[in-house]
Amino acid sequence: MLKTLIFTSLVISGVVSLPAQNTSWLPSPGHTQVPIWPSTPPDSLPLAGLEYTERVGEEPPGAVVVGKVSRPTMTVYSPRERNTGAAVVVFPGGGYWVLYMDLEGTEVCDWLTSKGITCVLLKYRVPGEHLSPRSGAYPKSKMALEDAQRTIRLVRFHAAEWHIDPHKIGVLGFSAGGHLVAAISTNFQKRLYPAVDAADKGSCRPDFSVALYPGHMLENTSKNFQLNPYVPVTKQTPPTFLLQAEDDPIDTVKNSLVYYAALKQAGVPVEMHLYAHGGHGFGLRPTKFPITEWPRLVEIWLRTIGVTSQ
Repeated sequence: MLKTLIFTSLVISGVVSLPAQNTSWLPSPGHTQVPIWPSTPPDSLPLAGLEYTERVGEEPPGAVVVGKVSRPTMTVYSPRERNTGAAVVVFPGGGYWVLYMDLEGTEVCDWLTSKGITCVLLKYRVPGEHLSPRSGAYPKSKMALEDAQRTIRLVRFHAAEWHIDPHKIGVLGFSAGGHLVAAISTNFQKRLYPAVDAADKGSCRPDFSVALYPGHMLENTSKNFQLNPYVPVTKQTPPTFLLQAEDDPIDTVKNSLVYYAALKQAGVPVEMHLYAHGGHGFGLRPTKFPITEWPRLVEIWLRTIGVTSQ
């Protein structure tokens, strides 16, 4: 639950107290991040200052937070040994204000590639100074969803080159990134930006989706148990895996439950795991709670839906 106190201040108060170092995030040696747009991204907003990277958290190793992202990139992590042909585009969380690039990004890629799955880490746009954390989600801001649509199309376009099965490309995200998972899983039929090259002729529909403690799923968080209308679930929504802790202090359990109910009603294959304890923002880092075993559950689920094999 490293992320909880920091994330609470970002999402609930809307105040960012992290000192900007004006240093762009860089992946580990041997990996290269590439822009997903050949020129200025669509719907860009001017920012005061440059992208910054900051390590936060009182206990080592903390977490690497990236803010003021205006030039989205993707970084491809190939499997270490065997290749299943599957690929996952990862959306780190951060309230649509910042991105937790290691806790909910590179560490996830290390796990996925060890299982023979290509991981594509998306550094999507989070221009926090223009958008309060509560308004950064689609449709009030199209930028993150545009970046997600574009990235999935690029992965599918380069599938042969990257040794990926174009029919086994999924998405996985945490918190706000979990909402982005739901958004791309239900808003794939209409491209939100003008086509820029041949990659945009392809589909941006994920073949499977994993949403971990997602937010922004309720239409009215204080009164109604109704799904956000901008997450229009249909029978074409891809098979989905949901994970949530009941004691999550930021994204209440209702966010996952309302999405689960809508998926079930539409006849979409969905598996949900609900735990009593776990809080928010735990990523893959071990805790004393049973929820810490969730990666193994995802691995089993991927086999049951035919994405991977024994």
